[in-house]
Amino acid sequence: MPAKLFTPFNLGQLTLSNRIVIAPMCTYSASEGCANDWHVIHYGGLALSGAGLLTIEATAVAPEGRITYGDIGLWNDDCEAALGKVLASVRRWSDMPVAIQIAHAGRKASTDLPWNGGAQLPPGSEHGWQTVSSSAQPFEAGENAPVSLDRDGLKRIREAFAEAAKRAVRLGFDAIQVHSAHGYLLHQFLSPLANTRDDEYGGGLENRLRFPLEVFDAMREAVPDKIPLTARMSGTDWVDGGWDIDQTVAYAKALEARGCTAIHISSGGLSLLQKIPLGPNYQVPLARAVKQAVKIPVVTVGLITEAQQAEAIVGTGDADLVAVARAVLYDPRWPWHAAAALGARVKAAPQYLRSAPRSAPDLFKA
Repeated sequence: MPAKLFTPFNLGQLTLSNRIVIAPMCTYSASEGCANDWHVIHYGGLALSGAGLLTIEATAVAPEGRITYGDIGLWNDDCEAALGKVLASVRRWSDMPVAIQIAHAGRKASTDLPWNGGAQLPPGSEHGWQTVSSSAQPFEAGENAPVSLDRDGLKRIREAFAEAAKRAVRLGFDAIQVHSAHGYLLHQFLSPLANTRDDEYGGGLENRLRFPLEVFDAMREAVPDKIPLTARMSGTDWVDGGWDIDQTVAYAKALEARGCTAIHISSGGLSLLQKIPLGPNYQVPLARAVKQAVKIPVVTVGLITEAQQAEAIVGTGDADLVAVARAVLYDPRWPWHAAAALGARVKAAPQYLRSAPRSAPDLFKA
């Protein structure tokens, strides 16, 4: 029986050659929100990996929505033109579908580059700015507090998400994802640990869902039905009294009803109190719970590093697709090696066909 991991999959009207997704991973290497040659090299390499879908890293809808000053953005014509050059270069040599993740970091914005320590950069410092959030409480004690968004601010950000989605459509991305995971702005509205508002956007679950759903609706209106619009969310905060899997299921159902094409389940990132039980497949039960509740495809991610492990996840139906992140940074040919291990075939550029090992001489399909 052929490996299910390497069977085609329909994501809405988009057909993927296999069920491996390269997850969005920030590289913190843009200038004023503009992608550059680094991104050509980085994404060009990943686009030759044999995966079914490549996802561009978290792309900010506004300058203040960047995690760091090195993040990619899509808020003006310069950003759009720069990202367009990267996409055109990648597509010259690869027909792999390319998605983009649209994001706003909220209170977790305005930080230094990770390799410089990643500390918050307060307003007035070089590369720093004032952050915003659902409520005026910082991510970490002692940090500069975010400004709680008022109605004008909420409207501005909704429109910024929609405008970024329009730019992504204009650039020709094959799929678009809204980022509501990992403690960033939309997650800050979802979780009662970060959202302490007393208006219609805070309090009970219905109110905390309101702004993320408004953002999704604005993006869905901006994105043609033929283009998949997906959502990434944290299945739990891993903190008692925080966002949990039951609330995640409710959010996923609400998104499904609004035309969401697929749900990508991750976890954590909202609180420093999180206690994550790290280990292989540690987030798969979260994806399984959502998959049992919705009819749209579900993607899982997190410490999935082995071919048989990924095959078991899709083979048992715990998720429809498997996303790899750090594993594919370490091994950019991970899909090749997974196919070889599972006795499957994978597409490779003709320049690489002669590299098939003797142990898997039929690995590649032109």
